[in-house]
Amino acid sequence: MSSRRAVDPAEVRAAVSAVREWLDDGPKPGRRELAAAVRLSLRTLEQVAPGSSVEVRVPPFAAVQCVEGPRHTRGTPPNVVETDPRTWLLLATGRTTWDDAVAAGVLTASGSRADVSQWLPLVRV
Repeated sequence: MSSRRAVDPAEVRAAVSAVREWLDDGPKPGRRELAAAVRLSLRTLEQVAPGSSVEVRVPPFAAVQCVEGPRHTRGTPPNVVETDPRTWLLLATGRTTWDDAVAAGVLTASGSRADVSQWLPLVRV
């Protein structure tokens, strides 16, 4: 379980709301706003799906471990999800689906536990 403080849902909503225009095909937000939205939404996933069996990566901003199961400690994890910041935030807000992101080739998921779609969306804005 994470030793970080709990994420305030209002803080997550505010951070994701700050990039909402971009998610709706508007101008790209600043790096600071984008990083906050990605990091807080990933930490929310970490809270709602605690564990260490899946690593979710959204480079260059963050990676978290989540989902109950065998703990990974060294080398490349057996269950990895990786995507870009925009796709992650589209998933986190319910603007796209897991299956659509995989089919479009903008999300990779390897391992038997890597599908975290049951915990999505994480925030509605």
